[in-house]
Amino acid sequence: MDMKTRINQALKDAMRQKDAQRLSTLRLINAAIKDRDIASRSEGEEGGVGDAEVLQILGKMVKQRQESARAYEEGGRLELADREREEIAVIEDFLPRKLSDEEVDRAVDRAIAETGAGSIRDMGRVMGALKSRYTGQMDFGAVGPKVKARLG
Repeated sequence: MDMKTRINQALKDAMRQKDAQRLSTLRLINAAIKDRDIASRSEGEEGGVGDAEVLQILGKMVKQRQESARAYEEGGRLELADREREEIAVIEDFLPRKLSDEEVDRAVDRAIAETGAGSIRDMGRVMGALKSRYTGQMDFGAVGPKVKARLG
């Protein structure tokens, strides 16, 4: 079952269960996917949004909510920070499990070997390979310095 179908099924289940919090978050996810779908059609791309793009959208949504939760905590708005974390939990239900540090290290080594990267100038190719294969499974902000250290 593709990601859009899974999300739509979860939306229907949330409606049946009258879970307002989950329903609200799932509607936000659907809206973000439809926005990307419309944007890709206007650029002349056919086929709509695929699973890889849905994973990118979900990853971006989690990152935005983490930043919002931090800002709310710093501002003393703990109830809003909690709401952001609840949304993160719903979104993460659709993301693949995060890789452990050892798995990330092995993935970085494999990507470096596969791309034939030999210097820091090849970092873009390595990161591209990692993003194409591990979207949603690793924090690329943390992976970048690891790649840079291995290539530098």
